[in-house]
Parts: sequence; C-alpha cells; structure tokens
Amino acid sequence: MATTAKIAKDLKLEAAVKTRKPKLRCKHRNRCWRCGRPRGFLRKFGVCRLCFRQLALNGEIPGVVKASW
Repeated sequence: MATTAKIAKDLKLEAAVKTRKPKLRCKHRNRCWRCGRPRGFLRKFGVCRLCFRQLALNGEIPGVVKASW
C-alpha cells in the first residue's frame, strides 16, 4: 500500500507536469483525421495512405482516379 507521503508526492508531480509548457514546439505530429494514424500522412488530403486509398476507390475524393496503363 502507498503511504500518504507517496500519494502527496505523486499528486505534486502530476500538477507540475500539467502546468509545464512543451519543450519544443516543432514536435507537432500530422495525423489522419479518419483513423489517427501518424505515419504515411498525405498533407494535400489530410489523411493517411490507407484511408486515401479507400476514399479514392469509393470515389469520395474529387479528381482522383485509379491509374491504369
């Protein structure tokens, strides 16, 4: 069991973490608006590659067609 001193210390640390500013502002991560995936992000459309493919196949992205050659 945790003692009251440990509980107080944990609460104090949580309060300090909540009030702290982020160290670097450039740590922003682009994420897909549909699934939240951070990797494979396409800036122009705002979605990841997987969601882009699904939306394109369904015809929900105007001007995007499946390539055939």
